[in-house]
Amino acid sequence: MSFLPIPCDWQPGDQGQNMPDFITLNDIGLIAAFSVAFLLIHRYRSQRQGARIPKQAFLGAGIVFAGQLMTQLGVAPVAIFFTPIAWTGYILWIDGAIYSLRGRSLLRNDPAEFAWLALCSIPLWLIFEAYNLRLENWVYIGLPSNWWLRQLGYVWSFATIWPGIFETAILFRALNWNLPESAAETPPAKPIHRALGITLLVVGLLMVTIPVIVPPQIGAYLFGLVWLGFIFLLEPINRWTGRASLWSDLSRGDSSRLRALLWAGMVCGIFWEFWNWFAAAKWYYMVPILPEWKIFAMPLPGYLGFPAFAVECFAIFALIAPWLGWLSKKVGRAKPLRWRVFEL
Repeated sequence: MSFLPIPCDWQPGDQGQNMPDFITLNDIGLIAAFSVAFLLIHRYRSQRQGARIPKQAFLGAGIVFAGQLMTQLGVAPVAIFFTPIAWTGYILWIDGAIYSLRGRSLLRNDPAEFAWLALCSIPLWLIFEAYNLRLENWVYIGLPSNWWLRQLGYVWSFATIWPGIFETAILFRALNWNLPESAAETPPAKPIHRALGITLLVVGLLMVTIPVIVPPQIGAYLFGLVWLGFIFLLEPINRWTGRASLWSDLSRGDSSRLRALLWAGMVCGIFWEFWNWFAAAKWYYMVPILPEWKIFAMPLPGYLGFPAFAVECFAIFALIAPWLGWLSKKVGRAKPLRWRVFEL
């Protein structure tokens, strides 16, 4: 079955690799995961007397399930754009779940902040695409032959990365009942040791530089440094300049935001690989480390990078957020951005 076919090198029914009966098992697993999530959210919402789960949450879940079903049926446009379709549905669902728990969410209460997060997600991810031009850890296959449709897929997909990470982390925080109830319960940050900060900054600079200055055949093994390097490079800067900082959190003895980001990175990583497996337009890894040990298309060691990537996303966006606030004023926004996105 194929409606409005889009020229590409994919045919209905292709999943990239042959895994008999795997689709059915994963559909069952996906339904079970969403069902358990709804039950957990309902439980905590009842305990906290939260708001009703909004319709957007059910719409988001419906988009995910309908997209997966049509992809498996071979509906070409959906299969080709399945990754951004699934992530759009996921973000709607997660944001609605957050609203039901907290009574507020990014999309419903701070749409301008969400828009900046999604817009900045595109060029920020291009930083890692630039690294990949040198290191060649992944390639994209099954893309539309039409240039405009191909760019649409890129932009739409990249725009969901930072929102997906942040929304998931906020959900974990909303479900965590062990958080400080007030600022009085959180001690002030300990003074920073400048020598330590400079050391971390230099280490981070080396980590993001070495993979691209060594020969490509060596650099291909060093992409892990990129997934960690921006944390070491930017966290000292963020703390020194008074920006949102996980280092400041840890110096107060509060690791809750860090833990939420680590879990969000792993959850998003699993969904990235899960939905990418079924999509027609997808990425394919050429990571040379344990290539035969894979979950979906990702070599097993690669999953260790997702939690670190979430922390990196936080550090990078914390760095640029004040500049976005300034830019927002320049384009005529009267109401200042409060950056509730950092209230993880």
